[in-house]
Amino acid sequence: MEPRLPMLVSPTTPMVMPPAGCADPPCQATVAEADARPAFARAREWLRARLGQDTFHRWIAPLAWGGVEGQTAVLRLPSRFMAEWVRDHFQEPIRLAIEAAMPGVDDVRIECGAGVPPAPYGPTPPDSAPALEPSEAREPTEARRPAFDPRYSFRGFVVGRSNELAYRAARTLAEAVGTGAPAGFNPLFLHGPTGLGKTHLMHAIGQGVQARLPTARIAYLSAERFMVEFLAALRARDTISFKQRLRSCDLLMIDDVQFIAGKESTQEEFFHTMNEIIGAGRWLVISADRSPQNLEGIESRIQSRLAWGLVADIHPADYELRLNILKAKLGAQPEAAVPADVVEFLARRIVANVRELEGALNRVLAYAQLTGRTVDLDFTREVLADVLKAHARRLTIDDIQRRVADHYRIRVSDLLSPRRARDVARPRQVAMYLAKQLTSRSLPEIGRRFGGRDHTTVMHAIRRIEELRRTDPELDRDLDLLLRALDG
Repeated sequence: MEPRLPMLVSPTTPMVMPPAGCADPPCQATVAEADARPAFARAREWLRARLGQDTFHRWIAPLAWGGVEGQTAVLRLPSRFMAEWVRDHFQEPIRLAIEAAMPGVDDVRIECGAGVPPAPYGPTPPDSAPALEPSEAREPTEARRPAFDPRYSFRGFVVGRSNELAYRAARTLAEAVGTGAPAGFNPLFLHGPTGLGKTHLMHAIGQGVQARLPTARIAYLSAERFMVEFLAALRARDTISFKQRLRSCDLLMIDDVQFIAGKESTQEEFFHTMNEIIGAGRWLVISADRSPQNLEGIESRIQSRLAWGLVADIHPADYELRLNILKAKLGAQPEAAVPADVVEFLARRIVANVRELEGALNRVLAYAQLTGRTVDLDFTREVLADVLKAHARRLTIDDIQRRVADHYRIRVSDLLSPRRARDVARPRQVAMYLAKQLTSRSLPEIGRRFGGRDHTTVMHAIRRIEELRRTDPELDRDLDLLLRALDG
């Protein structure tokens, strides 16, 4: 389920249209000074409905109109404290409301005006009306707290050479949000093929910030959701609410940005949202399946902005990382009995991405639990037959024979010959073992490719090598080197 977007106020606050007379996009004619006050009144009316009566009368009603300077609307409050408080907590919705009501105005300056009396607007609230304290203004609600998956934490992220940069950048950013200290980059752009951990890191960032700052405003959504929400706001003529919900965030995270390719109006809104977030010193995390420069159908100004921060790529996991991921997953399930050779087998054969690797392990464990069978290599091959077929390497028996012959400094023809000398027989058994491990060929097929040998000879070779791996460290090292080379 997609995380809900954050709201500035309680989710019970009614949704309303922008101020009357303000289309979206705004009217084309610039509002004259004579029309500014009625436009400001419409903006205030929208803010009253959006923020609620108590908040409005306490903080918005005292705002006095100070005119327009260039493209900036000037608003004044009677005290420095009120001016600072409203700037810190309500400037963004005020700016959005005035921008919609007054075309040509795109910024707001809130200042302390000496001698400016509170501007009464509507009925004065009773004295018992509660004041809006700082803690209330930032009180978290369910709508402001995306439902991050607790499994996707920094602690649960297995780090290797292929993802170390992305991991360290994500941790640095999560620790910088809300501190006022720069992380040295903004935005953080994570990219890599699907299933390598981008979403995991984004959930980890969100949970890390929530743990430190429970009141932080965080939004996490897919680019597709961004587009759907924006188009819905356009149809409802309420883009102000959409902008306010996202641009007021302390941390905005958007996943799979490649999906807005070719969507001109969505890209326009996305670009301005990025600029608002970064310009306000807030934090932005974006992910995609490729680097900013390779995002086809994305405007060049967006590509440039995305590349302006830190671009951290995540490469496919190597064998060591895949092995460590499986060990970490099994470490969290001590009741799961999986032999080391099965773990190594999965790490070598499921190479597409981490998600499929974990899925393969989950499948093996589920089948073992449901059938009551013991997990071993034969059982694993049986359960994952279709998966292994789909992931079968384009590795041939010829490739294996050449690599083994090179390693043992013999000729390929020696492997196929009837010679039984130890310096040839052992490499031949190693090559048969690897052929079974790394290809989908049957035992009879492997036998035929080794000089027309019987399938029972191949079976004997495989069993013999499996036994020797446990007792002969030198042979085990040879196999490890060969597997690494063939993996490459």
